[in-house]
Amino acid sequence: IRIFFSALNPQPVVVHLANRGPPHVAAVGPQIPPLGVNLAELHPVVDGQPMYNWQATKVTLKERFQFLFNNQLQSDVLFIVGRGVSSQRIPAHKFVLSVGSAVFDAMFNSILATQSHEVELPDVEPAAFLSLLRFLYTDEVNIGPETVMTTLYTAKKYAVPALESHCVDFLKTNLSSDNAFMLLSQARLFDEPQLASLCLDCIDQNTEALAADGFTDIDHSTLVSVLERDTLGLREHVIFSAMERWSAAECGRQEMEPNKENCRKVLGDVIYLVRFPLMNIEEFAQGPAQSGILTDREIVDLFLYFTLNPKPRVRFSDRPRCTLSGKEQNVCRFRDVAERWGYSGTSDRIRFQVNRKIYVVGFGLYGAVTSPADFQANIQIVSVENGVVLGQNDTGFSCDGTNKTFRVMFKQPIEIKANQSYVACATLNVKHNSYYRRKGHRRVTKDTDSNGNVFMFLFAPGNNNGTSLDNGIIPELIYYT
Repeated sequence: IRIFFSALNPQPVVVHLANRGPPHVAAVGPQIPPLGVNLAELHPVVDGQPMYNWQATKVTLKERFQFLFNNQLQSDVLFIVGRGVSSQRIPAHKFVLSVGSAVFDAMFNSILATQSHEVELPDVEPAAFLSLLRFLYTDEVNIGPETVMTTLYTAKKYAVPALESHCVDFLKTNLSSDNAFMLLSQARLFDEPQLASLCLDCIDQNTEALAADGFTDIDHSTLVSVLERDTLGLREHVIFSAMERWSAAECGRQEMEPNKENCRKVLGDVIYLVRFPLMNIEEFAQGPAQSGILTDREIVDLFLYFTLNPKPRVRFSDRPRCTLSGKEQNVCRFRDVAERWGYSGTSDRIRFQVNRKIYVVGFGLYGAVTSPADFQANIQIVSVENGVVLGQNDTGFSCDGTNKTFRVMFKQPIEIKANQSYVACATLNVKHNSYYRRKGHRRVTKDTDSNGNVFMFLFAPGNNNGTSLDNGIIPELIYYT
């Protein structure tokens, strides 16, 4: 028999051991340490808390593990986190880390497990590592604006996706036009496509985003990802001005003099993502034409584009940027396709209205019969109420001789208010006959959702080059709801 004394119960505990002779009972009473023994050595203190019987003061499992967090008590690994004078020595427990992270599990328990008691982590910030450990020990999330990106990096490094999600949610909540470019760069670096998409949407919708300091700090590939977007809600002369500022900053990063030649050099093909044809001639003349970044040939070609009809081809895109979200829709008002519609320089016009507000971004028009050809077109939408031209574009399109429609787009979306009348106009300057449509519908319903959009088409008074409710061109309106 062996007798033990419990720290919580001073009564002796008798344990019978087989074949060990008669029991021996120790004296009952307070245990007095031998002379020369320091009481602090019997009950050590860690971080101001007594190690002896600490378990009795922790009611829940979480409280017990919280006590062990960043505590030398029973720790079996020591991390040296950070570099130089800012590094910290952080104790931990292999079992806890292995349960929460596959990377730590492999580090401590695989056949290639480290045998060292100390592990150096020079690429991790101490505050971020402590945030990671706190989460593994207690499920608590302790991140802020100053530590969220380093914590996200650390969570990814040690494969803790739950903490990654908390970091991304924090960034989403705090996303603004002021930090959108900084977060976009980090999202691309850490391969967070959802966060990157949210940053791009924020940039699309906030015209002041390109004026933020973080814009000039982005890398070349991030700049491309922004300027190539059709949904970027900024005027092209504003985009060009921001691109100029970025090129000067990039010259500084590459230790080059920020002159015009070097600015063009660091931009490379990014210059072709600015849609100069969407500017008006005044915007182009006052800004890009005098910047020194465009070549003389490019400046001449663009001035010819602004002043001549038909429009000469230029290397820069004239595809409008649409600032609307959602799915693009189109409505067709005819049933049959026919051949041989002629043009005399007079506008083809049709009147329409819709029961809900929409945004028209272009028309679907027909090309030449049987052979490829280039068409020059002026398209307009006019308010019937006051005769104001709400939007127009002088542009062109190429057709391939088939009877499909070709997209002819406005420079900006045009708001169409519910139950108000508008006239769609298309003036084509061509020598070719084109396809056209017959058997028109007066009423067309597009079931884009539970309510649907109901379009009404009406005859537009005046000379319409023959276009009417029954026959003609402008077969399609392209729009967003």
